[in-house]
Amino acid sequence: MDFLSFVLYFLFSLTLLQGLLSLAKVTKNKGRKLPPGPVPLPVIGNLLKLGDQPHKSLAELAKVHGPIMSLKLGRITTVVFTSSDMAKEVLQKQDLAFSSRSIPDAIRAHNQFQYSVVWLPVATQWRSLRKILNSNIFSGSRLDANQHLRYKKVQELIGYVRKSSNSGVAVDIGRAAFRTSLNLLSNTIFSVDLADPFDDSAKEFKDLVWNIMVEAGKPNLVDYFPVLEKVDPQGIRRRMTVHFGKVLQMFGKLINKRLELRRIKNAITSNDVLDVLLNIENSGDEIDRNHIERMCLDLFVAGTDTTSSTLEWAMAEVLHNPETLVKAKAELEETIGKGKAVEESDIARLPYLGSIIKETLRLHPPVPFLIPRRVEEDCEVSGFTVPKGSQVLVNAWAIGRDPTIWDSATSFIPERFLNSEIDVRGRDFEVIPFGAGRRICPGLPLAIRMVPVMLGSLLNSFDWKLEGGIAPKDLDMEEKFGITLQKAQPLRAVPVLI
Repeated sequence: MDFLSFVLYFLFSLTLLQGLLSLAKVTKNKGRKLPPGPVPLPVIGNLLKLGDQPHKSLAELAKVHGPIMSLKLGRITTVVFTSSDMAKEVLQKQDLAFSSRSIPDAIRAHNQFQYSVVWLPVATQWRSLRKILNSNIFSGSRLDANQHLRYKKVQELIGYVRKSSNSGVAVDIGRAAFRTSLNLLSNTIFSVDLADPFDDSAKEFKDLVWNIMVEAGKPNLVDYFPVLEKVDPQGIRRRMTVHFGKVLQMFGKLINKRLELRRIKNAITSNDVLDVLLNIENSGDEIDRNHIERMCLDLFVAGTDTTSSTLEWAMAEVLHNPETLVKAKAELEETIGKGKAVEESDIARLPYLGSIIKETLRLHPPVPFLIPRRVEEDCEVSGFTVPKGSQVLVNAWAIGRDPTIWDSATSFIPERFLNSEIDVRGRDFEVIPFGAGRRICPGLPLAIRMVPVMLGSLLNSFDWKLEGGIAPKDLDMEEKFGITLQKAQPLRAVPVLI
């Protein structure tokens, strides 16, 4: 049999097998009302309908098939929710039924999903880890105690931008924000900088985190065709294994160094997050060394890219809309004084700045589909059955741009939040950038402190010109889909001292 004949025979067999499986499923599903959706093709299902901007493609499909929609992505049944009412049903009313995660194959590297609070099922171990995060890392008292660290890191960011201003050099806003977020977390956890705060030269750890985000954001055939798991045809899990391994090795060295210091009598330790976690490990059986290393990995991967991406989008929208920039700078000058850095205690007195952040998160949620979920049993939502084993996506990007909720839904209008009680903390389902319910992002309390301070300080300390003399209206605002929703073209702007 020649190669062409073999391929044709193979495709025919797959098509026949899918037809038989579909027939069996129809019989099994008889009497259940499944969500509507586009007709799937043999073998590949609806994969071709995703394109390179799945959040937009699925939003368009939802206009045809409704706010609860079923697709076949390869071998995986996927149910997409695209309205605030549906999001509330899934994330609040039936939160527990929809609380399990759909595990991407990339996260199976180093068995990260077995230790990570992000991916563990809602059970005893997850509750213990979540309690540790809420009580010892993101609690109000802990964040208040670390406020001086965040202020110092923002000052270093301003110092780096001032250096660029003196040289007349454009700043890559996303990379500068990434470096600031990285050092903030590394100081909070380990009391050290993991990137040079005043230099944009490549650092191993910074590049590792970037590489992890790139690999995690790539479409992976194994996620659609689990039978390919052992083959790993795109090599994504192999590369993630290398990246995770290097990060975990680095964390291991930092932990060993701290343990050695703690063994020295009368040695002064930092009382940072690492000390807190080591104390918890010593006091009982809630966590072990593996959990500590994996929690640090979660914090760095989830906390750097999302923060830097949000700040970059906020700066881009402000520079793209000069009238917003004028209003923001006027509020800052009147409230805290021109040229001063913003402190966390100032945020409550800067409602327009806060509205800019909310409007940015409405239009550009860091994770457009939140984190995919999976149902372990059949669930009924709005009269439809979500079948057991289905992957569940909540299209936060589409909900934030729903024209039935938002006037001029695609326009950047911070004023819409000035007299509105709608917030981003997971209670109002019209805008849910951090998710909601028991799986809401644990880092939300830090993000809503850090992003306004960084943005306000950059706006109040400098005037800004787009690189190359680009007019504000001509700024490229296209998106690049990945695990986070980034600007397709990085924002580069020249700071001018005021």
